[in-house]
Amino acid sequence: MASAELQGKYQKLAQEYSKLRAQNQVLKKGVVDEQANSAALKEQLKMKDQSLRKLQQEMDSLTFRNLQLAKRVELLQDELSLSEPRGKKNKKSGESSSQLSQEQKSVFDEDLQKKIEENERLHIQFFEADEQHKHVEAELRSRLADLETEAAQHQAVVDGLTRKYMETIEKLQNDKAKLEVKSQTLEKEAKECRLRTEECQLQLKNLHEDLSGRLEESLSIISEKVPFNDTKYSQYNALNVPLHNRRHQLKMRDIAGQALAFVQDLVTALLNFHTYTEQRIQIFPVDSAIDTISPLNQKFSQYLHENASYVRPLEEGMLHLFESITEDTVTVLETTVKLKTFSEHLTSYICFLRKILPYQLKRYLPLEVCDFGFLGTEPDGLLRTNYSSVLTNVGAALHGFHDVMKDISKHYSQKATIEHELPTATQKLITTNDCILSSVVALTNGAGKIASFYSNNVDYFIASLSYGPKAASGFISPLSAECMLQYKKKAAAYMKSLRKVQQSLEKISKLEQEKEHWMLEAQLAKIKLEKENQRIADKLKSTSSGQLAGLAQDSAAVSNAAGQDEAAAKAVPEPVQSTSLIGILTRTSDSEVPDVESREDLIKNHYMARIVELTSQLQLADSKSVHFYAECRALSKRLALAEKSKETLTEEMKLASQNISRLQDELTTTKRSYEDQLSMMSDHLCSMNETLSKQREEIDTLKMSSKGNSKKNKSR
Repeated sequence: MASAELQGKYQKLAQEYSKLRAQNQVLKKGVVDEQANSAALKEQLKMKDQSLRKLQQEMDSLTFRNLQLAKRVELLQDELSLSEPRGKKNKKSGESSSQLSQEQKSVFDEDLQKKIEENERLHIQFFEADEQHKHVEAELRSRLADLETEAAQHQAVVDGLTRKYMETIEKLQNDKAKLEVKSQTLEKEAKECRLRTEECQLQLKNLHEDLSGRLEESLSIISEKVPFNDTKYSQYNALNVPLHNRRHQLKMRDIAGQALAFVQDLVTALLNFHTYTEQRIQIFPVDSAIDTISPLNQKFSQYLHENASYVRPLEEGMLHLFESITEDTVTVLETTVKLKTFSEHLTSYICFLRKILPYQLKRYLPLEVCDFGFLGTEPDGLLRTNYSSVLTNVGAALHGFHDVMKDISKHYSQKATIEHELPTATQKLITTNDCILSSVVALTNGAGKIASFYSNNVDYFIASLSYGPKAASGFISPLSAECMLQYKKKAAAYMKSLRKVQQSLEKISKLEQEKEHWMLEAQLAKIKLEKENQRIADKLKSTSSGQLAGLAQDSAAVSNAAGQDEAAAKAVPEPVQSTSLIGILTRTSDSEVPDVESREDLIKNHYMARIVELTSQLQLADSKSVHFYAECRALSKRLALAEKSKETLTEEMKLASQNISRLQDELTTTKRSYEDQLSMMSDHLCSMNETLSKQREEIDTLKMSSKGNSKKNKSR
């Protein structure tokens, strides 16, 4: 399974790498195309520069030619000025020469006029070519800068993608190596699992044979010893105490707590709705402070004033139901007696709604009453096969209630809008309508939450309806459920007494062990006494006779005491085992007591074995403590990292909120500046329109004056 997931991950990474490689090729092609376009544009710019230089040279030549012509014109004018006085002196004699000079002058004037026109035309062409060249040059330079910027961006993208590809390749290689190592470990684990599976199959076979034998033995015992099967009949099975399911109890308590919160919200909304409706009756259509309201409205107001006595018990009933569900009880349909109290309160509230429904309809405020009539069904006539259908009908009724509240909210919103537009609407009426509308919205939301909550948990309700046998179809009465709860309490008390008995037996066994321990200590003391007597006897042999007599008397007294101890020890002829903290030792009678050295060796060997056992246990405890310490240290590090990440996330969230507020402020300021600019532009456009209208009037007056002048000139 893990290898398949790793193979899929590797395939996904390979696909992503192929996609990125294709994108890299496309980007490289785009960069090459842009470089080619840039080179072409540079070539065009170079050609334009050459044409501009040619035009500049032509312009210089034309300027030089123009200067020459101007000098020639000046010379001709000088000659003309010199020839005019001569013409006056020799007027009679030089008429032919004057005519010739006049013809030459006219020829020169025509030639000069042509040169001037040509010069002017060339100046215009040069100016236009210069302007066009400058415009083309600026466009080409801007385009070249854009292309260079795009080329740099593309190159950066290509470098980033190449770096990313290399990182991806390296990562894939590392993943591949890890996957190979992991696959090898998985293969080893698979082999071990096969071996374990074979061992488990053998154990399962042995267990099956063992359980088959036990089953046959149990069946034979049941057939011989059990008088009847009380789980076969639902009446008898209802009195049996079911298994305690703590998880089920916690789940039911959690569900009851959620339902209590939803019912509290719904009760608050209903109280607000009825109270504000009563307030509306007092001020519309006639204000009770100014005039007397109608008897119908007085009766309706009186009924609405009693709404708390019908609505508050709903919250109290749900609270009592929540408190009745504890961890120690058995929460099923038969044991939730408080549910019947809540159902009675709900039925009472529905009757209250039906009572105020005619008054509500007469005031054009429709209020639907959902049909919860099945809540009053007698339990004796209800079959278990109908449980699921009843719960389904409850869910449908809750959803219908939510739909009705949505329609009421919609219609009442329209009605409030129409009343607010009336000229006779007072501020008190508008405020009351808003309060009623908010309470209706709260009712709608509460009904929706309850319907969703019930739909999400209806399957769990159906699955945990009763504790009786699954095959039974009859109804288990609440009386048998109450008897079952009493039996459960008695069983709990019996188990508690058994636990006390068990504790007493454990104390007795501990006391017996202590008794054996002290008997063993007495035996060891007796051995030490025998050693001391032997030592004293050896010492007496080497001492004087007088001292020997005194010591003999003392030893006789001691031996008499020891004899009494031996007589007491002989009272327990059977071997007894001691299970104190030092281990298990066997105490025998005096007739079976070995010699002193063998006893010392036995005790020494026992203590050495006990020390070895305690040392191994200590080492095991040390290893476990080191392991637990490492786990605790790792958990503390993870906790510290989690706290740090939490702090960083909190700071990032604060920065994000600050950025959001700053962006909102910038947006508002930008919007205002745009509005100011738009207003200024509109004002500027208005002023331009005014100036254009004035200029048009001035042009019209000038046209009129020019027409008048032209008429005068014509008449002249």
